[in-house]
Amino acid sequence: MTPEEQRPSGLAAYGAVTAAYWAFMLTDGALRMLVLLHFHTLGFSPVQLAYLFVIYEIAGMVTNLAAGWIAARFGLTSTLYAGLGLQVVALVALAGLDPDWALGVSVAYVMLVQGASGVAKDLAKMSSKSAVKLLAPNKDGALFQWVAVLTGSKNAVKGLGFLLGAALLGTLGFVWSLFAMAIGLAIVLLALLIAMPSGLPKGRKGAKFSEIFSKSANINRLSLARLFLFGARDVWFVVGIPIYFYAVLSDGSEDGNRTAFYLIGTFMALWIVLYGGVQAAAPRLLNASTRPEAELIAAVRGWTWGLSLVPATLTAVALIASGPQPWLTVTLIAGLLVFGAVFAVNSSLHSYLVLAFTRAERVTMDVGFYYMANAGGRLMGTVLSGLTYQVGGLGLMLGTATVMIALSAMAASRLSPEASFEVGG
Repeated sequence: MTPEEQRPSGLAAYGAVTAAYWAFMLTDGALRMLVLLHFHTLGFSPVQLAYLFVIYEIAGMVTNLAAGWIAARFGLTSTLYAGLGLQVVALVALAGLDPDWALGVSVAYVMLVQGASGVAKDLAKMSSKSAVKLLAPNKDGALFQWVAVLTGSKNAVKGLGFLLGAALLGTLGFVWSLFAMAIGLAIVLLALLIAMPSGLPKGRKGAKFSEIFSKSANINRLSLARLFLFGARDVWFVVGIPIYFYAVLSDGSEDGNRTAFYLIGTFMALWIVLYGGVQAAAPRLLNASTRPEAELIAAVRGWTWGLSLVPATLTAVALIASGPQPWLTVTLIAGLLVFGAVFAVNSSLHSYLVLAFTRAERVTMDVGFYYMANAGGRLMGTVLSGLTYQVGGLGLMLGTATVMIALSAMAASRLSPEASFEVGG
């Protein structure tokens, strides 16, 4: 029996992994919003806020490299359980932050806890993304659809997490919000430990750590394109735009802060939900089921160059404006929603191609390497988000995003259909 014929028996395991991933991403989105808004109200500067997420992204880079080998050696359930458990620990640890600590101590503590959360996220992400290649049906070009549904739904759930985080901060407060999320995720982990369906691979003892580095030219080029693509998103998403909206929406009072929290959380949630919805619909939008792989590779180039036009336009608008203004805010909201939709098609194509280019026996390692590049881009974007906004405001921040997308398009232009066939995609 071929692997494709065996896959339907593993759909229960795939469903369990996906449900766990959804639960994780709900807490991940909520935690990001909680940390960003809570520490901004405590007086942290944009650069200091960016520091809070730096180790989170560095940890993601290291984790993705190691996690691919760990999953290949010990099985996907081991990395999934570790990710969920570590996130519970991180949430509880962050709740133990003492408001009387000195600023430097608080920043260092939050950075370390965020680093643990970054490790947790990428363990869970690598597990769920690899499960698509190994367990989901792959007949008649179905792989793209399954990848798109998982990625799109995950981002929709994370978007709800942004809204949840803002709502929890405005109602329960910082500490009790963290405890509530930790309890919910612990229940999910316990349910998996008790009743995890069979179907996930158990690992192979002969897996070598040196195998994590991909020998596929297409995997390497796609990873480079991914690095700049996600750097371009996070350069405005992580710090700059939320802080700009806070400056526009809040009058500094407790009620004003609460209103700003809800409005910022709502926008960020809507952006992520839109992004996820377009990701899930990308195979239909691209008519992928009837198009050869070579055409989908070419589509990545066109969609990436098209994406660069959005931040380029917003950069010009921001430079024309003389500071925060109602028309500028409306333009930014509309432009960033357009950015989200076009970005989603790009991201969905990337997520499909990495699985199309890899082989089943290398999937965890190639996916880990690819998401290492993803985390590298997020790290670069996170650092530049606080730095560019503090130094040059919206114009420099959005201009940096434009350059990054152009670099992503240049890397994607080197993808080759022939190379993918050679590696058995």
